[in-house]
Amino acid sequence: MDLLLTYDVDTTTPDGRRRLRRMAKLCEGHGIRVQKSVFEIVADETDLLRLLDTIDRLIDKQRDNVRIYRLPHAGLTDVCTLGLAQLTPHRDDLVL
Repeated sequence: MDLLLTYDVDTTTPDGRRRLRRMAKLCEGHGIRVQKSVFEIVADETDLLRLLDTIDRLIDKQRDNVRIYRLPHAGLTDVCTLGLAQLTPHRDDLVL
């Protein structure tokens, strides 16, 4: 499934800044960063459940905000971009 994950982590405390770094690292391991706190993710149901569990244990539920949108099938390929934004091939082989 195609997902759009966004987060807003309260960084007014050192603990909040740590949570922000951990959240970014977690998301980088699951998808492609398209904006500072926005990731496009391709996942199956099991991966999504694991991601949700990890996020739930990571965030401060009173201060942080995470939203995950399920997109229509192939929703990540049907994107209108403006400015510097570029489409990224999510299902192609990745060369490191």
